[in-house]
Amino acid sequence: MTSTRTTIDTVLALLRGTPQSEAQLEQLGLEAQTLPSGELVYLVETRPSTEAAMLFRVLGKERALAVFEALPASHQADLITALRTPQVADLIGDLDPDDRASLFDELPAAVAERLMHGLDADERAMTTAVLGYPRHAIGRYMSPEVLTLGPGMSVREALAHVRERAEAAETIYLLPVVDRSRVLLGVVGLRRLLVADGGTLVGDLAHDAVRSAATDDREDAARRFFAAKLLAMPIVDGEERLVGILTVDDAIDILERENHEDSARTSGSEPLPRSYLSTPILRVVRSRIVWLLVLAVSAILTVQVLEVFEDRLDQVVILALFIPLLTGTGGNTGNQAATTVTRALAVGEVRVRDLPRVVWRELRVGAVLGLVLGVLGLLVAGLVYGPAIGAVIGLTLLSICMMAAIVGGLMPLVAKKVGADPAVFSNPFISTFCDATGLIIYFTIATAVLGL
Repeated sequence: MTSTRTTIDTVLALLRGTPQSEAQLEQLGLEAQTLPSGELVYLVETRPSTEAAMLFRVLGKERALAVFEALPASHQADLITALRTPQVADLIGDLDPDDRASLFDELPAAVAERLMHGLDADERAMTTAVLGYPRHAIGRYMSPEVLTLGPGMSVREALAHVRERAEAAETIYLLPVVDRSRVLLGVVGLRRLLVADGGTLVGDLAHDAVRSAATDDREDAARRFFAAKLLAMPIVDGEERLVGILTVDDAIDILERENHEDSARTSGSEPLPRSYLSTPILRVVRSRIVWLLVLAVSAILTVQVLEVFEDRLDQVVILALFIPLLTGTGGNTGNQAATTVTRALAVGEVRVRDLPRVVWRELRVGAVLGLVLGVLGLLVAGLVYGPAIGAVIGLTLLSICMMAAIVGGLMPLVAKKVGADPAVFSNPFISTFCDATGLIIYFTIATAVLGL
């Protein structure tokens, strides 16, 4: 560990000094080659583009490709722009078509077009096919490099076919079986081929495949992929013809990206396109300011509610002391419900048609939570401030918990129904809504109980 840290310090010192001589560049290359790939990826991601390009140039071809493939597409685009050398053509040519398509999305159109023309005809055709699908379609993340088998092949012929073409395929662990028109008939695993009798027909070994249409939403397809516990999943067109295959590494990347977006929006910001340390300050500000402005405007509702009930506060000033407790409880209850339902939607445990069941369930959950907190509030506030105040606090906690649980469970389903991202209805928004509504409930109960 100490040796690695020392090597990193040496590499950073050389990069900051901008190596001028061949000896310095050679030393940088030797030091960099001894670092683990994970450390190299971290350095390329977090250093300025000029330093990252310099570090990248001194790596060997195999090491450079491994580091390049591990980078997000946005960092790959920055690196391509900074390099502008023949090394770029080699990198682009060695990428898988789906990874190449993601990179081209991040590059200026003129640069992407120039790089596309530098590819051979087969690679260009496969990349164009992937780029033809919408950005959020699973077809954008599939690999068109699929090794297929025919139903009339014997196991012996199929294994010979796999050995001959394995290097060019994205995966060989799951092999699609197609007819002459590439219509998907089923799949067969490599293990099953290896243990089967050599004369058995592939069609007799194939079984039905869990598949996705190329136009399906990427997150839905990836969730279905992991729900079925697959290593690979065939992707078909509208006529059930095989167009590509989704592998486990691409499915993981999709879910990581979706979870990153959901996590950011749940906390009231937009996801960063690059790593935190390499993202410009203004880009970080932009990712947060929109939500802060929305929440600031929506928080005006809370101020207006307080203004409406200002005369009640003047009569019983003690009511103001409990506002943070009640609004915080409502926000937290709503956030818990929204987070639970959003996750259930994501993994397919809940669908939009389950809305009545979700509302009924959250109503009961909120009632139990509110009853527990309400009894506690009744006892504590009643002992300190008198039975009337205790009753107001107890009834308000019960009512707010029920309201917040219903709202928190309802909003993700409504978002899904209208085609929006459930995470857009983020926890800060729910908190603000529950704050204003909770105050209305609070002062209405106080008015009734205290006779204000």
